[in-house]
Amino acid sequence: FSPSVLGTREHWDAAYERELQTFQDTGDAGEIWFGEESMARVIRWLGKQKVPLDSSVLDIGTGNGVLLVELAKSGYTNLTGIDYSPSAIQLSEKVRDKEGMSNITLKVEDFLAPSAELSGFEICIDKGTFDAISLNPDNAVGKRKQYLRSLCSVLKPEGFFLITSCNWTKEELLNEFREGLEILEELPTPKFCFGGRIGNSVTALVFQRK
Repeated sequence: FSPSVLGTREHWDAAYERELQTFQDTGDAGEIWFGEESMARVIRWLGKQKVPLDSSVLDIGTGNGVLLVELAKSGYTNLTGIDYSPSAIQLSEKVRDKEGMSNITLKVEDFLAPSAELSGFEICIDKGTFDAISLNPDNAVGKRKQYLRSLCSVLKPEGFFLITSCNWTKEELLNEFREGLEILEELPTPKFCFGGRIGNSVTALVFQRK
């Protein structure tokens, strides 16, 4: 991928500062990455697998925290969201408090340098964070490798990793996460047709930690 400002902390700090101001002005929580269907897809899968409602869930790069709010509304009780942007965490705290979801824990954390207490999660969810890391102008390849190391340190053995990406194909993601994880299934995502070929604008995969 070409390096992009979308891979920099400065970009996301500025973006979430704007969204924080908008929320304070209008009550609008801002953009939902990959749309509401992407959240419903994750929640449907967890329900289908009968994942216990008290399972520990980590949302990697939580942004405005809306996914965690939806999980809480679906009955999940052990929810943590992290983001390296303090503005994102401020926004997600305001969204959480507005919705009255006190069982959501939010922390400013850089997933590429996780703190010691960030461990033992049974479910890790990523909607676009790995995509953003892949666009970092400063050693994106090294950061992707560190992402995998961090993931394997915070996710319990046998734990599930659900990733949604618009930059990576299924085959590419299988290659990126082949060490320490195995693919369980590909989740259905919207298809499009262009020039007679059918493709997916988004890839959603479920891995299990070995």
